[in-house]
Amino acid sequence: MSNFISYGRQCLDEDDIQVVIDTLRSPNLTQGPKIAEFEHEIADYVGVKYAVAFCNGTAALHGACYAAGIGDGDEVITSPITFAASANCVRYVGGTVVFADIDAVTYNIDPLQITAKITDKTKAIIPVDFTGQPTDIDEIMAIANEHNLVVIEDGAHSLGATYKGRKAGTTAHMTMFSFHPVKPITTAEGGIIVTDNEEYYKKLIKFRSHGIEQVPYSAKNGGWYYEMTDLGYNYRMTDLQAALGVSQLKKLDAFIARRQEIAAKYTEAFKDVEGITVPKQLDDTASGWHLYMVQLETADRKQVFDTMRLANIGVHVHYIPVYWHPYYRNLGYEKGLCPLAEAWYEKALTLPVHPGLTDEEIEKVIKTLKKIIKNV
Repeated sequence: MSNFISYGRQCLDEDDIQVVIDTLRSPNLTQGPKIAEFEHEIADYVGVKYAVAFCNGTAALHGACYAAGIGDGDEVITSPITFAASANCVRYVGGTVVFADIDAVTYNIDPLQITAKITDKTKAIIPVDFTGQPTDIDEIMAIANEHNLVVIEDGAHSLGATYKGRKAGTTAHMTMFSFHPVKPITTAEGGIIVTDNEEYYKKLIKFRSHGIEQVPYSAKNGGWYYEMTDLGYNYRMTDLQAALGVSQLKKLDAFIARRQEIAAKYTEAFKDVEGITVPKQLDDTASGWHLYMVQLETADRKQVFDTMRLANIGVHVHYIPVYWHPYYRNLGYEKGLCPLAEAWYEKALTLPVHPGLTDEEIEKVIKTLKKIIKNV
């Protein structure tokens, strides 16, 4: 449907298209110079020493769990209001997922609930910057330091956001950013881990390429010689993706500014509408507004969702609590585990927000939702 207003989508221009064409015409389609260029540009933008690109964000989280040394018997605490990858990555390495409830204001994981879930088996925390609002990373790092835990920040939504004047990704031991088409910038599929820790960096490099390490040249071994020292995966990003990422990154601040502008329009329009609760932004953070989510306090969400869709407005819902999914239910997780998260999910509705939205489309979203809320 050409007039369908999607909740999120990529925003590409001719420069983006041209750099991909140029890379297609270059000698290197993968494992070439664009990978290192993109990693350097991301690290420089965030303000960290190292960045390691992966084929997608899920693979990047898997790599971070490996680098952190998470394994059989280890517990990792995360939020239930997230895409399943934030928890699945723990399962990939044999760990046990522990869900902690959310904060009622930010919808991010509650540091007090994290503390309550820590045991002698806890190895790491994976806080999620949900909707683009940075989690309270200083408080979480203080908890982690007290208990000798690793913090892997899931920043899939938050590239370009700020926390206390610092870019998201500067504080945790490792932070993952995602480059799916609906994310702040895109490489079609893609993800990256940023860190200041050289040991993690080396492990991530090895893990994404079959567990292989290049061995320094010696007279005994030829220049072709390498060793697989651990079980890794082929999680490499291509140069095509990286070239697009370099081009997209140049526009990130403009993209974030437009998302913030759209969010402000929604908040102004809905803040006094009975039956709608708008999201709150903390004074010391600047959300990247990957998602703009309202709470429907009285209206039937499915009715609102279906009616908006009939009007060609692509509302959505993010996310079903992870432990409600059959895979986790089969592991013994039960409804009622995180009451605030479950109550929040039951009322949540995602409105369209992406840099390509026109003012006319924004106005249509506002008018249509107001009309539906008034009439249901």
